[in-house]
Amino acid sequence: MALKATVFRVELTLSDLDREVYGTFPLTLARHPSETDERMMVRLLAFALEAGERLEFGGGLSTDDEPALWRKSLDGRIERWIDVGLPDPKRLKQALGRAESVRVFAYGETRIGPWWSKHAAAFRALGEGLEVLALDDASCAALAALAERSMRLSVTVQDGAAWFAAESGAMVEARPRRLDPQRPGL
Repeated sequence: MALKATVFRVELTLSDLDREVYGTFPLTLARHPSETDERMMVRLLAFALEAGERLEFGGGLSTDDEPALWRKSLDGRIERWIDVGLPDPKRLKQALGRAESVRVFAYGETRIGPWWSKHAAAFRALGEGLEVLALDDASCAALAALAERSMRLSVTVQDGAAWFAAESGAMVEARPRRLDPQRPGL
């Protein structure tokens, strides 16, 4: 018997001072049985940093040909492909063939360095359409600790950092760091 996804309901109140995006987003996140709270919350962070019209969650871990999130134009073109984790360069190349730009939210500090070094040449070859942001383990763990089946979160984004405030009073800062494909080392 296949395990079913766990549904999380989120009311995300966003104040993105960098992009001047404000609003409340009622979200439903389906967490695949093999997905951790950490990965799910990184997807939520990606949503907060990318929020806007037509941004939606992809099919998730169970769908190989869809990203974690994507934004499509009114005519169905993929404007932004957003992946979470440490995707293979082949997947990113295919994504760039389908989308105008690709952004990756990489997490897992001990794995990011070897992944980045191993694929540096491939990332450089993909060009300007690829952007990789790395998250530190402490931020990811703190975000995972906020995960509840029903969440009301306020998020403020400024200078590239996102501050999450939960109803419980817990506060988490996540500051993704941009990795430069021209520099294979971190």
